[in-house]
Amino acid sequence: MTFDIHLSGHVKAVVDATLPTLVSELVASGLTAGDSSLWGPAAEAEASERLGWLQAVSVSRPLVGEILALREGLVARGVTRVVLAGMGGSSLAPEVITRTAHVPLVVLDSTSPAQVLSAIDGDAESGGLEHTVLVVSSKSGGTVETDAAKRAFEAAFRDLGIDPAERIVVVTDPGSPLDAAARADGYTVFHADPTVGGRYSALTAFGLVPAGLAGADIAGLLDEAEATLLEVAIDSPDNPALVLAAALAGGDPRRDKLGLVTDGTHIVGLPDWIEQLVAESTGKDGTGILPVVLLPVSPEVETSPDDLQIVRLVDEARRFHLFEHHPGEILISGSLGAQFVVWEYATAIAGRMLGINPFDQPDVESAKAAARALLRDRPVPTAPAFTVDGVEVRVSDPALAASGTIAGVLDALWAEIPQGGYVSVQAYVDRTSLPHLQGLRELVAADAARPTTFGWGPRFLHSTGQYHKGGPANGVFLQILEATDVDLEIPGLPFTFGELIAAQAAGDARVLADGHGRPVVTLTLTDPQIEILSLFEAAQ
Repeated sequence: MTFDIHLSGHVKAVVDATLPTLVSELVASGLTAGDSSLWGPAAEAEASERLGWLQAVSVSRPLVGEILALREGLVARGVTRVVLAGMGGSSLAPEVITRTAHVPLVVLDSTSPAQVLSAIDGDAESGGLEHTVLVVSSKSGGTVETDAAKRAFEAAFRDLGIDPAERIVVVTDPGSPLDAAARADGYTVFHADPTVGGRYSALTAFGLVPAGLAGADIAGLLDEAEATLLEVAIDSPDNPALVLAAALAGGDPRRDKLGLVTDGTHIVGLPDWIEQLVAESTGKDGTGILPVVLLPVSPEVETSPDDLQIVRLVDEARRFHLFEHHPGEILISGSLGAQFVVWEYATAIAGRMLGINPFDQPDVESAKAAARALLRDRPVPTAPAFTVDGVEVRVSDPALAASGTIAGVLDALWAEIPQGGYVSVQAYVDRTSLPHLQGLRELVAADAARPTTFGWGPRFLHSTGQYHKGGPANGVFLQILEATDVDLEIPGLPFTFGELIAAQAAGDARVLADGHGRPVVTLTLTDPQIEILSLFEAAQ
């Protein structure tokens, strides 16, 4: 077995009750055969055009040689630093692959001006722009964050006298606007399968090109995935994808939150990839499964809320020891390639169980449209604010600000959490200079006493952003922004990176508050390195 899953307690009873139906309905073999009718008539047309990931291993094999040959050529010219500009599925899988392989990859999935500048400039350890190749990954090329990064790097290369055609590699769908433009500019282009959606693209060119150029063993990754394909194709109660799907979407009442804990596994960052896959696939039509990325010592692990199912990702060697000490949890071990295959299968099957289409993302566009509208109306309008200890506070409802203190505002926001609800913390900041801000999640989870997610903006808009609008209407939202003098022009566009990230934050807040009636608090740090301490104190 390349993938092991062990259950106990409540979740085992749920799976035991759910599996027979999945087996008798031939769901696994039907999915493997590409049966687009599995998700009902309303989803059939789209599903028929979104199942290419089932053949990703075989389709991607010929790419391996091309990617490795390109890497050898770049290294021979001293180009050893790889930067990836991509959002959502275009960046999360390569990030997991390279972190697990311990090879360096700079992931640029932000519009923070400082973060963009950092990606362009490099550092003494990895080298600067003269040693850099940029991978631009986008199915259409219309993703504003990726397009802006491409424009900024093109200008930076030219300023150094470097031909961008020698340093930019494009991954896109054949025939896309980006494909046509890249070929016209003489860039190296890798085509991805247009029948694969972004979040199911880990084993396609979107996952393999940047990871392979960075030095990861992508042939070995495909071998791992291939070894799992037979296991997930069989209509059997031993099929790990069926077991996982039953655990995710079974039960009455169903546990609609999924706590993802990494405990000793060699796979680094997998929960972030799972979070996007599950949240964006299932968070729609007022239902869904909310992934919550946790530490082994997170408050939710200790309190174990009734609506949260813990999944613990472990090494094979630790599995049996941990199994005795964590009853009621799902323990999973397996290679990275196996994890990709099983989670993709299980998520698609969970969508069938929930009665939704796991391949669309109908609510992602709303925040993008709001951001575009705000950019047209620049400067970006914001709600009135009051300032406490240098922190600007804006609220969707004046009642949230009645206390006049940050701690009071947060308490008022937690009071708005409905039964079975959650908190979403969203940080629109330069995460390279404020990585410790992610520690706020633990404090909020303890203070609010509810499952709490954390997302770097605007990255999360392409993943969990779908769940926030399309899933159950039981979230409250805390935005963290930073005021900075650092900004960067976007060549050829009438706005800067600073204006873009401000519009993305304000647009999402507007959609959440005005369009969906969700409570939103926005805190802007005017001196982030100092005021982050005040924020941490207020959240305790």
